[in-house]
Amino acid sequence: MKNKLFLLVCLLAFVLVAVTPALAQDKIQIKMWIAFTDNRLDWTKDKAARFGELFPQYEVIVEGYPNYEQLFSATALAAGNDALPSIVQYFEVATQNARDSGYFKSIADAIGDRTEINGVAVALDDIIDPTTAYYTLDGKFTSMPWNTSSSIMFSNMNILKAAGVDTPPATWAEMEAVCEKVMALDNAPEYCFTWPNHGWFFEQWLAQQNQEYANNGNGRDARATSVNIASDAAVALLTWLKDMSNKGYLYYSGARDGASWGTVDQAFQSQQVAMAIYSSSDTALYTETGKQNGYEVVASFLPYNQDAEGGWTGNLIGGASLWLVDELAPEVEEGALTWLLWFNNTENAAEWHQVTGYLPIRKSSVELLNTPDWYAAIEAMGPSTVWLNNTLVQESKGKVWFEANPNFRVASDQLANSKITPATRGAILGNFPAIRSIVTTAIDTVLLTPDANIPEILAKAQENANASLTQYNTLVQRALGQQ
Repeated sequence: MKNKLFLLVCLLAFVLVAVTPALAQDKIQIKMWIAFTDNRLDWTKDKAARFGELFPQYEVIVEGYPNYEQLFSATALAAGNDALPSIVQYFEVATQNARDSGYFKSIADAIGDRTEINGVAVALDDIIDPTTAYYTLDGKFTSMPWNTSSSIMFSNMNILKAAGVDTPPATWAEMEAVCEKVMALDNAPEYCFTWPNHGWFFEQWLAQQNQEYANNGNGRDARATSVNIASDAAVALLTWLKDMSNKGYLYYSGARDGASWGTVDQAFQSQQVAMAIYSSSDTALYTETGKQNGYEVVASFLPYNQDAEGGWTGNLIGGASLWLVDELAPEVEEGALTWLLWFNNTENAAEWHQVTGYLPIRKSSVELLNTPDWYAAIEAMGPSTVWLNNTLVQESKGKVWFEANPNFRVASDQLANSKITPATRGAILGNFPAIRSIVTTAIDTVLLTPDANIPEILAKAQENANASLTQYNTLVQRALGQQ
């Protein structure tokens, strides 16, 4: 009898050893691709691990790509090989491409009329208005908002104050006046300011002048069939940039599109320039780097054309959203929705804002950060290592976040003060990423050609962009059987 009992115990032990690995592999995998490889990827992976603790039936696997453009290309390749993940981060201007691709399912359709999924509240009405305005098409959310930014400016106030300037410039004319003072310093920086030659900033400066980028209500009333990138507003912008370059005020590295961001980081952080026009997404990095290196960084609105009719209209959002891949297995879709809703809850959205500078995309997150209780609330959620190691976060513990860190409210204030027009809601059009490259090539030509004919260069760019858009629309219509 004892021998039989011993044999039974051994058999049970063998079964448990054999079954345990199988159970570990039974987790429902949710794969997500994002366009970050820095601390933002680390933060996201920390959140995925925390989600796995709270929902042990799921395993979120996050893969990072160097920039939006490379991720966009990788997604198209994966779709061709039937190897898409569960969730893909697409930058905002790829919205029309995402809708036309057939890869994705509307987040609103996937959620339906449910108010919670696996106990996680849906609460899409809690998303801040500028983000809702951009990602709501045909009356419903297309994708899950995540990283929303605005274009702002960072100033090295040590340099500006040495030049007798106490406040960052607000207009193009003020930029020129400040640059004249900065470059007259005995120990002047090499240049006065810089910016990434990325299509997003061109779009921002047009929107500030209330200039729509595309026809048909900026592509929101009906599919955009032409762009207007040779407008008076565009000519005014490139004329100003060219003038600043000719005077030796503007540093232009020659890098374009996704490659241009790093050149601005390097120039500002090495104090090669006094001001950097950039994205609010790196407010934490720019502010903290200044503190670590002994110079004060102040964020301000993106300078605008003071001569534009009606003055400053407003700015666009930037960043990206998370798209749910279509035709997932039901259990994978359920897990992906649970993850998306939890990942963007009040506390996580507040934490994400603090470690980056992206806007807190939930109204409840803004409310939380306007109280001194935010630290305890986020800590109770299981914060990321990135958050715990963030100097600004730890120094602000027990204080109202926005009062202690005024740089972090600039982007929100800029959008809150913007008028809602078709121009400031942002354009939706096909092949937008490729059209952006046409624009940055035109800007490159203007800045590097001594006697550039700006209207002529922009007219040619517009012709090329319209040809690209027409070709794209024709292919989509044929694919949909409309021709």
